[in-house]
Amino acid sequence: MRLARLSSYRWSLVLLFVTSAAVAEPGVRARDLGLAPGKGTVGPLNAITDVPGVAVGQVTLIEGETIRTGATVVLPHTGNLYQSKVPAGLAVMNGYGKLAGSTQLRELGEIETPIALTNTLAVAAGMRALIDWTLKQPGNEAVRSVNAVVGETNDGYLNAIRSPMLTDTHVAEALAAAATGPIAEGSVGAGTGTVTLGWKGGIGTSSRVVQPWTIGVLVQTNFGGTLVMDGIPVGRELAELGLAAHSPGQTAEYGSIMIVIATDAPLSSRNLERLARRSFAGLARTGASFSNGSGDYAIAFSNATTVRGDQRSAVTLANSAMSPLFLAVADATEEAILNALLSATDIQSRDEVTRVERTVEALPIDAVRGILERYRR
Repeated sequence: MRLARLSSYRWSLVLLFVTSAAVAEPGVRARDLGLAPGKGTVGPLNAITDVPGVAVGQVTLIEGETIRTGATVVLPHTGNLYQSKVPAGLAVMNGYGKLAGSTQLRELGEIETPIALTNTLAVAAGMRALIDWTLKQPGNEAVRSVNAVVGETNDGYLNAIRSPMLTDTHVAEALAAAATGPIAEGSVGAGTGTVTLGWKGGIGTSSRVVQPWTIGVLVQTNFGGTLVMDGIPVGRELAELGLAAHSPGQTAEYGSIMIVIATDAPLSSRNLERLARRSFAGLARTGASFSNGSGDYAIAFSNATTVRGDQRSAVTLANSAMSPLFLAVADATEEAILNALLSATDIQSRDEVTRVERTVEALPIDAVRGILERYRR
């Protein structure tokens, strides 16, 4: 569900959107402006859900003057993940973050729960929801240990992050809503209160087809730098037009990103880690600063039926087959980030301590379109 501009709402407003992938509404996306990173083919939805079996659910929480947050969950497949674990790899560019479950993921090279994304201080709520969800799955009656995977970025500029308003119940609602199909992007779910390159960021997604396989990427963007689109210095040009970024300091030091990568290619956990690492090439192309205060994480998994669970002896793709997948994940990550920015809407809030009103505006689409057209000429 695409949120409308929130610059004139009543402060008493309480909004809770539970968004399955299937009910997403279209917004402006990169390809609407002629932005198509790389030369690869996109899937029919240009989303992580182009990978067969992947499902996404989201909850958006907007309450009163200060609450602007949410949760986004990615299910590698809709079966019993604990009983049918998927191989996975993790890459970290700058590790200033709180990624629950990361050490076991690295040690065993597998994921046994959905992946939840939320704000920094709601990681525990995400873990509780994933643990409860897993224990309740038929066949898990004897399970006594669950490695819940929960990533985060800090939405404290727009959200009263110290208030424990996002609970495990909200994350459970996102899990219940998870579905295949189009995905809501922009100021929704775990991206409700995030800021990217000084502008309103959020959730974005994209995909690439590398026959016969598909790679899908979903991002939660909240990082700093100066915006670049298809090699064009859009952030610098906007500043010269007097349309400067709207979040002081966030263009340099502040911010993070979570990148979730799905594929149906039969990959080992080692090659999934290599795949995850290449996604940072796409992040770099958008102008990210990779600052000291940034948490830059990428998780990649394969849901190919031949490599799930205990079938680790199954044949996986050779190292020599990885280069086309590397190119695809970099391109899809770049486009997912652009989609997050272009689909976002203005979000207004009030600082929970100073009570100062804050607004982070979405990219001015007409001005961006004009810059792109001028450079192309």
